[in-house]
Amino acid sequence: MDILEILDLVGVGVFAASGALAAGRKSLDLLGVLVVAAVTAIGGGTLRDLLMDRTVFWTVEPRYLWVIFAAALLTVGWSSRYRPPRNSLAIADALGLGLFAVGGAQVAEAGGLPGIIVVLLGTMTGVAGGVLRDVLVNDVPMILRRGDLYASAAIAGTTGYLLLQWMGMARAPAALAGMALIVSLRMAAIGWGLHLPTFTVKE
Repeated sequence: MDILEILDLVGVGVFAASGALAAGRKSLDLLGVLVVAAVTAIGGGTLRDLLMDRTVFWTVEPRYLWVIFAAALLTVGWSSRYRPPRNSLAIADALGLGLFAVGGAQVAEAGGLPGIIVVLLGTMTGVAGGVLRDVLVNDVPMILRRGDLYASAAIAGTTGYLLLQWMGMARAPAALAGMALIVSLRMAAIGWGLHLPTFTVKE
């Protein structure tokens, strides 16, 4: 198992933890926690695979499901004893976004798709699970929150990943750099309120 495969499993675990935290904040039962954690962790990759007409990844790799259940249960156990840090959900989501967006871009890239489609599918892989999570727990999806750097961070990171390879960087370090860019942009948005300008039509 190489570093990128390990990071893929880490991304699944982190997104599952963010789903479990979101479910806990809505006081869902354990089944509800597991459902929200699973949808968060595999929703984006499932949509990507369906659009690419390929076998959905977790149906042939059940280890993803074990990672989801373990991460969700560990999150429940830990949160039952300790108060989650402030912004813990947003931070977990930022890490998952970085790992999944670039991972999704790599899958699309391996399918021989054009660069712009690689970026779009990578972004979709990163954001769709979080959108489904927020809808299930009746929150405004992060992607729709005014000016928030979310999908735009994923677009920047996946684009950077492709550009670095085009400039001659090897695939693995380019992927790590793309992930780091996404996480850095999200953390800047969380910590410093960095956001995109908004558009308002004057009445």
